[in-house]
Amino acid sequence: MRTRINFPFDLDAEIERNVRAALTEDIGAGDLTAELVPTTNQSTATVIVREPAVVCGIDWFNRCFAVIDPSIRITWHVNEGDHVGPDSLLCELRGSARALLSGERAALNFLQLMSGVATRTATFVGAIAGTKAQIVDTRKTIPGLRIAQKYAVRVGGGGNHRLALWDAILIKENHILAAGGITPAVKAAQDVAQQHSDRCRFVQVEVESIAELDEALAAGADFLLLDNFDLAMMRDGVAHRDRWASRSGVQAKLEASGGVSLDTVRAIAETGVDRISIGGLTKDIRAIDLSMRFKNTAIN
Repeated sequence: MRTRINFPFDLDAEIERNVRAALTEDIGAGDLTAELVPTTNQSTATVIVREPAVVCGIDWFNRCFAVIDPSIRITWHVNEGDHVGPDSLLCELRGSARALLSGERAALNFLQLMSGVATRTATFVGAIAGTKAQIVDTRKTIPGLRIAQKYAVRVGGGGNHRLALWDAILIKENHILAAGGITPAVKAAQDVAQQHSDRCRFVQVEVESIAELDEALAAGADFLLLDNFDLAMMRDGVAHRDRWASRSGVQAKLEASGGVSLDTVRAIAETGVDRISIGGLTKDIRAIDLSMRFKNTAIN
């Protein structure tokens, strides 16, 4: 079965860091309530999803129990990225009753949060099906869980903007002011990108008007963020980009951002932009409703 999709980051190390932090936070010096159960008791349990969802976070879930008790056995009935319906059986667990009780909350927290991100992303991806636009995330993530959330966006069919400040350059309004304008900011960014070519994946410029878009293109920018453009401005921006491409041979990419909702995303995609970034994919998340229930307990 598939428990993970491809992702350009060392997920094993990240999963370990996330899980250790979560278990330390939740169990700390020891699970007092679990001490009510004899250490020899063995149990089986199931995890059920209560609503439609895209499953995400299986490896995080598994690792929670593996750290507590490596002898716990988990049988999954779904794959990472599967679309499931209400009351679907996700997995079955067998092992120490104490360990199952102690790991339950942390494991479910990862699975419900990451499935929530993947599910919301898939909804936006479906809303723009048939257009050339791609749905991408932002840096508006839960502190300490950015990689997990950005991985979940990938599972939901979306793409990632920069992972963090260290892997790409986004020139925003304050950078432009501090650098003395769009043109000098772009030139400086290109120099920085060249110096750090081993990790800088792209240089992007945020523009707030068609005039700024034209200046950025003339300065050599090939990736532009259209900040809070209305639909007419987006279409105009696409037309300006296309005319510039026909003259220069440089096909700059355009990304729309700001005020994107399920009600507006289709119309935005149809303007011809290449990407649509949505902070709400990772910021305004409602966790998926999951339930873990014990089926029986054997007392040894």
